[in-house]
Amino acid sequence: MSGILPHLLASSLYAFLGFHFWRTRWSQAAPKAPVGIRTWERLALALALLLHGNVLYGELFGSGVMRFGFSAALSLMLWLAVLIYWVESFHARLEGLQPLVLPLAAACTLLPALFPGQHSLANVASAMFRLHFFIAMVAYSLFTLAALHAIIMAVVEGRLHRGELSRPLASLPPLLTMESLLFRLITIAFVLLTLTLASGIAFSETLFGKALDFNHKTLFSIISWLIFATLLVGRHAWGWRGRKALRWTLSGFVALLFAYVGSRFVLEVVLGRAG
Repeated sequence: MSGILPHLLASSLYAFLGFHFWRTRWSQAAPKAPVGIRTWERLALALALLLHGNVLYGELFGSGVMRFGFSAALSLMLWLAVLIYWVESFHARLEGLQPLVLPLAAACTLLPALFPGQHSLANVASAMFRLHFFIAMVAYSLFTLAALHAIIMAVVEGRLHRGELSRPLASLPPLLTMESLLFRLITIAFVLLTLTLASGIAFSETLFGKALDFNHKTLFSIISWLIFATLLVGRHAWGWRGRKALRWTLSGFVALLFAYVGSRFVLEVVLGRAG
């Protein structure tokens, strides 16, 4: 298969599953009792991941060199986010994430076909670079899941304060349980982000013999690191939770998006430059 068809197949399956999970978990017609993920749903999600992964491989390596732009970055982030969710669903219930993460994955699967502008990455043969790249993408994906989780918590908390909690939202785990999962995601992602920054410095020193360039990507990555570091310290030292924790989570995620995706979007789409 070639062209946009593989993107459409993967995107359509994500979209179908997102609608299915919304109808069977979130809508007013959903069963009153919480329903875990079923076997056929897990298999369908695995198929969507395989289709999306095949599309990603072609986008990243189809030209013989590794090409990576804002559209491929978002697509890869969402692929990893769905993969992490799929693996985690064997061990913990993540009810509520499906209707949010799957439509986003459907949209991001199409992005490389709609915005193919990408630039070639140098030093991809270096094991250190590949490790740095992999850690960074997993960190971004975990922060994506954490941000979506924070949005769900903000909706639930707002409805609770107004006494308007719908039946689907009421079937979600208690806020304290969701908050515990949120900080577990953030803690793991923060460790990986720290390793990303450290490996980026080591990578630059090893290959170029100079310190890491202090550009906009580095600046926003450090800002994001500081925000999440402050959040985790505030959590353990002063018991930060609720809306304050959610605001810090979303602020850190936005800063992280600006670190690469935002700048590449400006270069490739607004300015029309692939370099």
